[in-house]
This record gives sequence, structure tokens and C-alpha cells, in this order.
Amino acid sequence: MFKLALVFGTRPEAIKMAPLVQACQMVEAWETKVIITGQHREMVDQVLELFALEADYDLDIMSHGQTLSEISQRTLKGMSEVFQLWRPDLVLVHGDTSTAFAAALASFYEKIPVGHVEAGLRTESVENPFPEEANRRLVDVLASWYFAPTAQSAANLRKEGVDPSRIFVTGNTVIDALLSVVDPSYEFRTPALQGLNFDQPMLVVTAHRRENWGEPLREICHALAELSAEGAAYGDLRIVVAMHKNPSIQTVMREILGDYTNILLLDAPDYQEFANLLARCTLLLTDSGGLQEEAPALHKPVLVMREVTERPEALEAGTVRLVGSKRENIVDAVHELLTDSALYKSMASAANPYGDGQAALRICRILQEKYR
Repeated sequence: MFKLALVFGTRPEAIKMAPLVQACQMVEAWETKVIITGQHREMVDQVLELFALEADYDLDIMSHGQTLSEISQRTLKGMSEVFQLWRPDLVLVHGDTSTAFAAALASFYEKIPVGHVEAGLRTESVENPFPEEANRRLVDVLASWYFAPTAQSAANLRKEGVDPSRIFVTGNTVIDALLSVVDPSYEFRTPALQGLNFDQPMLVVTAHRRENWGEPLREICHALAELSAEGAAYGDLRIVVAMHKNPSIQTVMREILGDYTNILLLDAPDYQEFANLLARCTLLLTDSGGLQEEAPALHKPVLVMREVTERPEALEAGTVRLVGSKRENIVDAVHELLTDSALYKSMASAANPYGDGQAALRICRILQEKYR
């Protein structure tokens, strides 16, 4: 019997891997198990519950204030212990997290092949974004199979010398997950979201990247404050900020934005709540990677608060724009989209380059072909 392990530890990984877990668990001839590291504790548990998944092994590495080194150390140790109990024939990891890198390294040490889901994303600098760019490059050094979301990602891998016969363009599994939870008749459970008027222009905001910690985050918040003060000019603009659980981020946001009546600060809602919020907003302002893929599937323009992106396909397609973290650039970009209907329509109607919601099934079928 073919033994397959799927490993994840953060909320974005869990969301993107959930459709793949479901698809692989449907193959009766396989023994498919889920290993979670707990890099994000509560948020991953929410995703497991939403998609009706259970962890077969839980490394439970989460500790308050943990460093990147500690995450990697605990994951290496925990994965090694799992492999002494149960040895898979293949380990699938996702994306660019410390969990993905450490799990891939642990598998490599045990001479267990690794498949990299969402392989081949690149920026020009290994330090930007930090540490994600280094993580995904290191996973691709260790991997045996590469599931690239786009043709550009596949080309990046070939350029680096990866055997083309081991690269497969599949689309991104995040689209599979997103389309499975968005419902036009969905009713919000979070009281603050229940009271929103979705006929108003609405800006949804997320900001959590390490590169934006400190002064860049303050700049972002001051931009939101300025937009809030000018809200009437945009038809009574409402700003909803889904705050990362990191206390350092929340402290800054509450300090600068806490007194604005048309800014709603809330702890990041669970995935189903957030996906349906995204489906009903006007536009998205974010430094997230995955949301650059998800929002265009819902025809929402995306302004990316970063200097570079590893998703150039979105830039080329016209679904996203880079605006950086400077206050004036953010304000100008939001103003332009809210006042130029032709520009808004062109971004909202651009074709999403990240797939059709069938990526998990494609990956599963490829593995069935390779591991008969």
C-alpha cells in the first residue's frame, strides 16, 4: 500500500492543503495521513474543523514568542519521531513556510521523497520576502516532485535545472478551497460582520508580513486613517481590518486606528467567514501572498502592500497592483480605484491566472500515475 503524508502547520498551508487531503483520502488503495506541526495553533484547528479533517500526528510545536530557529528545530525533531513510528513513501509539503522547509529537510534526512505543492514561486532576492523566499527555494532543492501553480512557476524551476519530467503545472489548490466555501446566501456568525452594510463601498485589509513590521505597518495604518477621514468622498467608505493574532501587529493597529468609527478592527475571522467577506467587499488591500490568488477568483481588485511579489502572473494579468507600504502610495491607489470605474472594472474582470478549482484532483491523479 502506498503511504502518503501531507504536512502543514500554518493557516494558509492548511487551507491550501485541505482540498488535496480530501482528494487523496478518497483513493482507497492509499494510506494517507495528515501531520500538523502546530506552527499556527488555533487557526489551523479552525481549518481542520471547517474541512472535516483530522490530524493523524500533531507535533504541537507552538510556543509563545517562538523564533524561526525554534520552529525549525521542533519540526525537525517531531518529524523524525513520527518517521520512527510510521514511514511514508512520499511527503507532500506546501509553499514557503518554516514548517514546509523543516519537514522537507527531515524527510530528506530519512531519504523519503518530497513533493512540493506550490513549487517554483520566485522573487529576485532570497531575503524578500523573509524568510519565505529562502524557505521555498530550499524546499525545491530537496524535492523530487514539483507541482507548480502556473507556467511561469514551472519555467522558474526549469531555469534552475530541475528535471522537466518532474514538474507539473496544476493550478493553485487555494482556488479549490475558496470556491468550496463561498456562498452568496452565507450568513455571518461574527456579530461585527452581521452588522455590515455591503451596499457601501468596502475596503478589506490584511497586513502581517515580517517585512512590514515596525515603521511600514505604522505607515499602512496612517494611510487607512487618511482614507477613513475621507470616507464620505467615496460614498461612505467602510474599512474592515482583519488583524493577525500577533500582539505586536494588533497593538499598533489599535493605537492608530482604534478611534475611527468607520474602521472595523477585528481578530482575523476563520476562513469561511473571511472568504465570504472577501466575496462581498469592493477591493482588497493586503501584503498576503495567497490572497493575491484568491481575490481575483472572486473578481476583487487587489492592492499589494509590498515592493515585490513572487506572483508576477497576477501583475501581468492585471488582477493586482504593487503599491508598497508608503502612506501616500496606498492612499493614491485606493482613491484611483474607488473613483475610476473603468480601471476598477478592468481589474475586477481580468482573468485569474491561478486556476479553475481542480488543482487538487490534478495532483492526486499525477501521484496515482507515478505510484501505481
